[in-house]
Amino acid sequence: MKPSDKAKYLSILLKLIVILAAAVGIYRTATAGRGSFMGGSRVFMFFTIQSNIAVALICAVGLWLLFRHTPPKTVWYVIQFVGAVSITLTGVVFAFVLAPTLGSHAWNVQNVLTHVVVPVAAVADFFVTGVYGTLQKRHIPLVTLPPLAYAIYAGIGYLAGWEFLKGVRYPYFFLNWGSPAGAFGFTRGLPFMGTVWWILAILVFLLGIGYGYLAILDLLKKRAYRHRPEAKQG
Repeated sequence: MKPSDKAKYLSILLKLIVILAAAVGIYRTATAGRGSFMGGSRVFMFFTIQSNIAVALICAVGLWLLFRHTPPKTVWYVIQFVGAVSITLTGVVFAFVLAPTLGSHAWNVQNVLTHVVVPVAAVADFFVTGVYGTLQKRHIPLVTLPPLAYAIYAGIGYLAGWEFLKGVRYPYFFLNWGSPAGAFGFTRGLPFMGTVWWILAILVFLLGIGYGYLAILDLLKKRAYRHRPEAKQG
């Protein structure tokens, strides 16, 4: 099934939004100064920025294929799927975990662009274009790979003494191996539970999002098929 002109134009718009919002958001974050959240020269050490760059690149490749009138191969749809779930994690963790701890300082322009605009546009584009792909349930476990790789990266950084923020050896409080909760403990305040439990909870969340996104995609595919001329004739 080939995408309609309407779907192509919508996808182009969404991809441009992702690319521009990611570029502006990353630039503003990098130039905000080290005193701000994720600001300064260490900006590329954070999953937020890495996932923004990833989905922007995915969208750029998608645009290139669209303009060349070349149908994407399955591998591109799989990578887009993984990127959509990863950027969903970026948005959800910020909105429900980080923003409440940061308070009013959380909702500045760069954070809105990288944590809200990019995730919403990227996920919307996934549903617009994913209808024409061949994603299967066996692809779902792949969505855990980028966050798991980042958790390993952050763990290495903690052991090596890297500073993600000035004087801070971890990027997010739930990846702080030296917190009162440690690896497997629990506390009444932040971080509430150990780093291992946070990582496991995030992986389960990602798998759930992956299953949910494919279920939605299946419904959209059935709806798109019902509106095809040959389906109506049958």
